[in-house]
Order: sequence, then C-alpha cells, then structure tokens
Amino acid sequence: MAPKYFGTDGIRGPVGAHPITAEFVLKLGWAAGVVFSESQGGTILIGKDTRISGYLFESALEAGLASAGVNIVMLGPMPTPAVAYLTRAVSAQAGIVISASHNPYSDNGIKFFSGEGRKLPDSVETEIERLIDAPMTTVASQHLGKAERMTDAVGRYVEFCKNTFPKSMNLKGFKIVVDCAHGAAYKVAPSVFRELGATVITMGCSPDGLNINEGVGATDPAALAQRVVLEAADLGIALDGDGDRLVMVDDAGNIVDGDELLLVIALYRQAKGDLRGGVVGTLMSNLGLEVALKHHNIDFVRSAVGDRYVLADLVQRDWALGGEGSGHILCLDQTTTGDGVVSALQVLVAIVGSGKTLRHLVSVMDKYPQTMINVKDVSPGAMQAEPVLEAVAEVEQALGAEGRVLLRPSGTEPVLRVMVEGKHSEQVKRFAEELAQVVGSVPH
Repeated sequence: MAPKYFGTDGIRGPVGAHPITAEFVLKLGWAAGVVFSESQGGTILIGKDTRISGYLFESALEAGLASAGVNIVMLGPMPTPAVAYLTRAVSAQAGIVISASHNPYSDNGIKFFSGEGRKLPDSVETEIERLIDAPMTTVASQHLGKAERMTDAVGRYVEFCKNTFPKSMNLKGFKIVVDCAHGAAYKVAPSVFRELGATVITMGCSPDGLNINEGVGATDPAALAQRVVLEAADLGIALDGDGDRLVMVDDAGNIVDGDELLLVIALYRQAKGDLRGGVVGTLMSNLGLEVALKHHNIDFVRSAVGDRYVLADLVQRDWALGGEGSGHILCLDQTTTGDGVVSALQVLVAIVGSGKTLRHLVSVMDKYPQTMINVKDVSPGAMQAEPVLEAVAEVEQALGAEGRVLLRPSGTEPVLRVMVEGKHSEQVKRFAEELAQVVGSVPH
C-alpha cells in the first residue's frame, strides 16, 4: 500500500497546510508514541532546524508523545545527522527531526530515526499512519510522559564529529569558510573545524527563523565561492538547512558537488587500502564519476534517486561509501546517515593525507555536461509512449557509450524530468530540448 503521509524523507510541506499543521503534528506525535511505547517504551529525542515554525511543532510533538506515555528529550536546533547520532548514543527509542531540509522557511517537515540511528522501516511508518487515522487517547495521568532538555547536545555532537578525523592529523594552517545556510549546524560546524585547528570564517550562521537557505548554503553556494576567493581561503564548506548535505568550494572559487567529493574520498581510501567495497551513486550521478571510478578499478552501481535508496544498496552490499550529486554523502564506516560535517572531514582527511589541494584532487574527474528539463502536465505513462521510446533510442544511438538519457517522474511535483548527458554541452542541450518537446506532445 502506498504511504498516505510519508514521502521518501518523512512528511513535508507548507506550514499551515495539511498535513503540516499543529493539529496533525500533535496526532503524529501521539501515533508515533503509541507505536514506540508498544515495542519497548523508553525515550524519544526531538531536534529541529532554525525555522520559526519549529517552536510550534516542537510543542505539538511533545504534547502528543507525552499523551502516549513517552518521555521526551529536547535537543533544540541540531543537524539531522546529530539527532541520528544522539538517538543511538543514549539508547533512545527513536529520534524526531523537525526540518524541511533545503526548502524555504515557509515549509517544514517531520522525519524519524530508529533507535539505531537509521530511517524507519516501511512497516513502522505504515503502523504510524494507521494510528493517525484512529481516535486519539491519553494514558492515565501517572503514566504520562515527561520532557527534559539535553544541555550538552552540541558538545556531544562536536566531539563525535572530531572523532571521525584521525588523531594523527589536524587542520592547522588551513583557512576555511564555513557556510551553515542559517540552519541547524550554525553552532556545531564552526566549532568542529576550529577545534581541529583551522582558521574559520563563518557565513550563514545568523539564523532569525526566516532566513534559512536564503541565498546561502549547499543549495546556493555562489556567495560562498566569492567569499573563498575574497578571503584567499584554502576552501569553503557549504551545508544545507538541516546539515546533511555538503557542497565544497576550492581555492579558485570552483564549486565542487557531491559526485566529485565522493570520488575524492573513494580514491584516497583506495590508495590507503581503506575502501570497503565500491561506491553507490544514483541514476542522476554524473557519468564522469562512473568513468573515473572505473578507470581506477572501483566498482560503481546506481540506485534510485534518494539517499534512503543509496543506503539500502550500501547495506545490502556491505559497502561503506555512496551518495548523490546534491551533496548527500554516506560514509557508513563513520555514521549511519548522511552528515555534511562528517563528510567534509573525510574530504579534509584526503587533502591533509595527500598533501594536495581540493582543486588538484578533483581534477582527475571530467564532469560530463548534463541538461535536465522538467516537462509539466504529463503522466509517467508518457515514458512508454511509442514516439518517446523512438526518440530516446535515436538520442542514445547518437550519444553512444559517451552519454545517456534518463526519463523519470518527480517524486515531489507533477512533472516528468528529461535528462541528457554527454561529452558535448551544445549537443546535450539540443537533444534534451528535442526529447522534452516529444514528451510534452504526448496526448494526456
């Protein structure tokens, strides 16, 4: 059965529109509390990003959980991966994050972690959804949950991040610009890099509840690129609003995406004999990543788009490294989920260990030009229409082994994405436009 409320990354939408309302989140907290108290009881952690609506939904979740008899520990503004880590570290039943990640402040969302710091199994989400539609009850007064605040959450997470960086290394002599997108990592990220010895210049570290992701962070790194050059810094680090995505900038102001960062980590680990298995990307990973990994005899597989699918493939194969071009990078030998700060530290390990700059380490990958066009008001069935199949076959034949075509429906909006990738940007752009026209002409 298809989920009614949960998407690929929790429940998300505009604040005030169903289901992102105080009433629904209260019921969601109660339903989750019932499910977790039935299994083992215990405590649930709640963290949030810096959106103004976080206060509203924090209170609603607290009330719902307490009414189900579950104790709550409030973490305050903390990155999503920090909630996953702390849930595991204190043996909590689950962790809840109030965040809409890279979306604007007017959106918000709720996502869950299991006691192992991983996303919930589908079966648990299904049971929570079933209870949301059931009448809400309250346990007897003597069994109501209590709430407390974890006062040392920031310090705990900072130490965890630092422990993913070798004790034999430090960042002395490095000047780093750290952009936290006015989001959840605004306290922890600068502290981690400073305490490892770097000179840190901060951007996007002044949240006001309304400015999260606005012109800053991993989804808009242009300002960071300018600042790195202006400050003559060694590199820049950009996180998104909830701290699980990473984009970097080299000393010349070039933006380095998740595909390139994956390659840097993979090649350094291979050279040190520390690469466990191969690398998992997605259907959207740049062909240049696949070519470069193959050149170095590193296995590469593509999962469906979304970090939960990357994670599933990694676990199935017992590999450690995977991610997406958007900057979700998974280092399962370090932590259980995508973590922007931890991923940045793994890149810095490669920089310090090799003695080479980020620009030099990235230069071994030739990024293939990609053009993606969103075609609106077409059904996913258009992908199987005869004219579309014929057009795709013609483009694939023209590109040969040096390109590819991908058509896929969006998981978040009613559009069909047409992506063409190849060696020559003008050709790629022309083919994408032609294909999009064919797709758009399919009768509804």
